[in-house]
Amino acid sequence: MSQRTPRTAKNGPAAPDPAPATESPEGSAPAAEESATAPAGRRGGAGWALVITGVAGFMAALDNLVVTTALPSIREDLGGGMDDLEWTVSAYTLTFAVLLMFGAALGDRFGRRRLFLVGLSVFTGASAAAAMAPGIDSLIAARAVQGVGAAIMMPLTLTLLTAAVPAAKRGMAYGIWGAVNGLAVASGPLIGGSLTEHVSWHWIFWLNVPLGLAVLPLARLRLSESFGTGARLDFPGTLLASGGLFGIVYGLVRGPADGWTSPVVLTGLLAGAALLTGFVVHGTRAKNPMLPMRLFRSRAFAGINAASLLMFLGMFGSIFLLSQYMQGVLGYSPTEAGLRMLPWTGMPMLVAPVAGYLSDRVGGRPVVATGLFLQAIGLAYYAIVVAADASYASQLPALIISGVGMSLYFAPASSLVMSSVRPQEQGIASGANNALREVGGALGIAVMSSIFSAQGGYATAHSFIDGLRPALVVGASVVALAGVAALFIPAARPAARTGTAEDPAHDLPAGSAGADRLDGDPLTAPALETASR
Repeated sequence: MSQRTPRTAKNGPAAPDPAPATESPEGSAPAAEESATAPAGRRGGAGWALVITGVAGFMAALDNLVVTTALPSIREDLGGGMDDLEWTVSAYTLTFAVLLMFGAALGDRFGRRRLFLVGLSVFTGASAAAAMAPGIDSLIAARAVQGVGAAIMMPLTLTLLTAAVPAAKRGMAYGIWGAVNGLAVASGPLIGGSLTEHVSWHWIFWLNVPLGLAVLPLARLRLSESFGTGARLDFPGTLLASGGLFGIVYGLVRGPADGWTSPVVLTGLLAGAALLTGFVVHGTRAKNPMLPMRLFRSRAFAGINAASLLMFLGMFGSIFLLSQYMQGVLGYSPTEAGLRMLPWTGMPMLVAPVAGYLSDRVGGRPVVATGLFLQAIGLAYYAIVVAADASYASQLPALIISGVGMSLYFAPASSLVMSSVRPQEQGIASGANNALREVGGALGIAVMSSIFSAQGGYATAHSFIDGLRPALVVGASVVALAGVAALFIPAARPAARTGTAEDPAHDLPAGSAGADRLDGDPLTAPALETASR
């Protein structure tokens, strides 16, 4: 194993090499994690880290769906077809998804605070460019650059937060972080609709600029620098993942318009599948892959990531279509549509912190699985009651059930991801999970829009319902599969009953993340190989 020369931070002592610690598959990481992610210079406390990472995460998460209720106004001002409007959403989610793991690796190698500042700067500048876009093509390009900035910034929010918060308090911290991010994702239609109706659609992007300018100096002054293992950057893996996902999403977006057997669509789908297969093979054979496939030997890591991918596929596609249903079919204004979705969109702020507390008490698996099944029930209920003249009272139970389900998912899912890997792999794990969420979102919009177009359309209200209902059924089914995937996560066994602080991995269930790591050379040794600096 090559030895790494300790990196010296500009404003502090050298960051220590990661300690070979283990942790339980769920719940809080042990004290050894503190040394593995020890910051290079202590500046601010947990409160500042939570505020800074929460605001940055809110900005990145908000821009996933903030444009959905603004699409009619954007089309009126800038022109473009329905596929162009899909790309105003997908250009962001796609670049966000394919570069997230690369962004996490950059932060681990060159400094998490430093790269966080870079990502936040790119995101803020691209937001201003999107607000000033003179045409639909320039808007799509600005949205793609926004995704690049978010991909660098977003995965580092969790690693910076983890480094700043004591292990015993991370469940609640993740709960607050999850509540803020969950609210941002789900309230995008409300914020976008309100700004579009009362100011203009440009302000859905201008909103990020003052927030970014306020957070930049705070992050510079209040966050401590920290580093990861410093593995080599995986350019081949990044290209394979980027090309593969672009091909798949492009084929799904163009399929309804060009025909599923057209050469362009078939080429995109087949080439995308081939490149993604190459990405998986690369992840099993390369020395320092962007996403080590060995991590998926852990049932905890594999289960929560499969659940995240499927959850976002069903949820994003549903919100994308339901926002248009409320305006185009039921005749609500953008603001009215957002307000009527508040039982869904506002629920994370109320329930997610409680979900974080529950995950500390009973483990993340039952909380996440319950939330996913409730989300699936809510979408299935919506598919039953949706109609051209549906009353709001008939929709309300579906909105409430979906909101509670989504809220129970967010915070425990974050905790499960961070506790399913070694401390020095948390940057990769955070990037991988966020990437799969964004991949799920991009695929959800593409898949459910394709189902919608195949079964219905925008010509009449009844045509819209004909397309919306089967799309919601598919969304509910996919989220139910996410709940099944969550059940395969190993059950939590609290440290107080199963081990001690000195031996946190005592009595881990067979097949869990921690158990995998105990006999662990096959799982962990490659990650400890670092390049000489």
